Amino acid sequence: MSMSKISRFTSKVVQLAKNAVGERGEVAAPEGGGGFAEYAVVSLHCLRVYLKKSYREALDLLNEMPQILGEIGRVKADLPDHSTLVKWFDRIKTALWRVLLRLSAQLHGPSGHAAIDATFFDRENASKHYCRRTNYRVQTLKATALVDTESRAILDVHCTTEKRHDTQLGWQVARRNAGDLASLAADKGYDWMDLREKLREEGVRPLIKHREFRPIDHAHNARIDGPRYRQRAMCETVFSTIKRTLGDAVRARTWYGEFRELVLMCTVHNIKQSLKP
Repeated sequence: MSMSKISRFTSKVVQLAKNAVGERGEVAAPEGGGGFAEYAVVSLHCLRVYLKKSYREALDLLNEMPQILGEIGRVKADLPDHSTLVKWFDRIKTALWRVLLRLSAQLHGPSGHAAIDATFFDRENASKHYCRRTNYRVQTLKATALVDTESRAILDVHCTTEKRHDTQLGWQVARRNAGDLASLAADKGYDWMDLREKLREEGVRPLIKHREFRPIDHAHNARIDGPRYRQRAMCETVFSTIKRTLGDAVRARTWYGEFRELVLMCTVHNIKQSLKP
């Protein structure tokens, strides 16, 4: 990974992190750590995901990159211990990561045409003891993403470890973003008349195929099958890009940590895409 690439990524991350944090200034660092601006903490976490490294490895690597640290406004001696960085990840609320995701999507100038789909990420836990103690049985995390079909930016993501139907999750994600959408494409897994009606009420054109039980279903599907509907494959493209470049497992120890990590991966994906020539 070239230095100039990392540098371009870092300057974009710092800018977005400052906007996301707003004027909240310093975040309290653990005892004796001194003040550490919250945007800098957010930037370090984005770099950790971008570099595909553990907390410890990421900090070791950044120690060798004074130029990158300078862009975050830190110097070598300032870098926190990896355990401190872990604690900060727990403290930063999911709402802030969501704001960061929204800002990263806006780098692409969303088109209003989106697709929705779900995929699974492995939940990779080092400690078997932890799994037993917390009754940690679910091996995968289901992520439902809303993707802008023209820019391939991720507009929103929802995570769950429960078995919930796609249609319910689809509506939850669509409702949050309805004001920004002109159309929403989805496969037959999202076939639910109520979902189509609710979308229309919000002014969003549903491009959702019907499961084919009757001739009329075939007719409906033939009418939907245009270029906009076919763009829904973008979701799969985006998921496979994330898994290939950022990893197909979440490593945080708590379910809320895993959700945050996934939102962070989507944000990093958006920023990387925005830097492509």
